[in-house]
Order: sequence, then C-alpha cells, then structure tokens
Amino acid sequence: MEGKNKNTGNVMREIRIEKVVVNMGVGQTGEELEKAKKILQSITGMKPAETSAKVRQPAWGIRPGLKIGAKVTLRGEKAIEFLKRALIAKEGKLSKNCFDNEGNFSFGIREHIELPDTKYDPNLGIRGFDICVSLERKGFRIKRRKKAKRRIPKRHRISKEEAIEFVKNVLGVKME
Repeated sequence: MEGKNKNTGNVMREIRIEKVVVNMGVGQTGEELEKAKKILQSITGMKPAETSAKVRQPAWGIRPGLKIGAKVTLRGEKAIEFLKRALIAKEGKLSKNCFDNEGNFSFGIREHIELPDTKYDPNLGIRGFDICVSLERKGFRIKRRKKAKRRIPKRHRISKEEAIEFVKNVLGVKME
C-alpha cells in the first residue's frame, strides 16, 4: 500500500474561506460609534451592523444591550479581496498563535490607514480593527441546516496545521 495523501483528488477535502468578519469595538455609543461605522463602510464597501454589549461594566458605563461596536461580514470574492489587502498591511506575516484548533484565524490591525488605498480623514480619526477568518470544507453545511443538524466529524474538521498550510499556499503568508 503506497503512502496516502489526505487531499489528493477528493473535492470534499478542499479548504475554502467561509467568511471574513471585520469588527471594530468602540466601547461607547453616539458620535464615536457613527465614526467607526463610516470607517468600516469605507474600507469594506458594505454597510456595517451594530454590535451590543453582553455584560455589565459599571466602571466604564457599559450595560447589556448597549450598542458599543460595529462589524461587517464578507463572503466570496469580496472576502478574499479584503483579506489580501489586510495581509498587505500586516506585511504578509502572521503568527502561529493567530490560529485556533478548528481552522479559524484572527488578527488585528492597529490603524485603519495602514490598508492600501485608504486615506486619512481628520473628521473620523484613526481606529484599529480585528479580522476573523473562518475556513470550511464542503459538507460543513450539516452543522447549520435546519433539518437533521449534525456535528462535523473529527476526520473532516480542519486542523491548525491544515489551516496554516492553506494560508501559506493560497494567500502567500509567511509564518513568524
């Protein structure tokens, strides 16, 4: 029996980008949140959704349900295009600590003006944001469907090593 490679010829084993979520936490409502939403809309080209607090932080004046952030979910070609721009801002390098054991990775950008083709607007200021990327294989729909919902078997999940190889090969990222 010759050595088997898990990925040869099986389309169900191919890894792809499910979604890219761009999140900007502000910590307060009002004008600062509106500025953050404008920045997100300018860098992604999509309308952001507001996120609300889940826990109470009396020292900061935060209570559950208070709108304190904004996020945009990108899928398909827009997600890949934005991710490539964001990785240029990170100089094409990510740490292995950015990856989890389920095939997802996240990283942050300190200033939104680090993205290529982004101009500084003095009215909006400078803000940082987080990027969370979810990877999937064909067949992952079974965990989201309405009827006969199932868990993904261990043999079909994406490991940390597989996610790192995918990012190296497809996006050309170097690991630190």
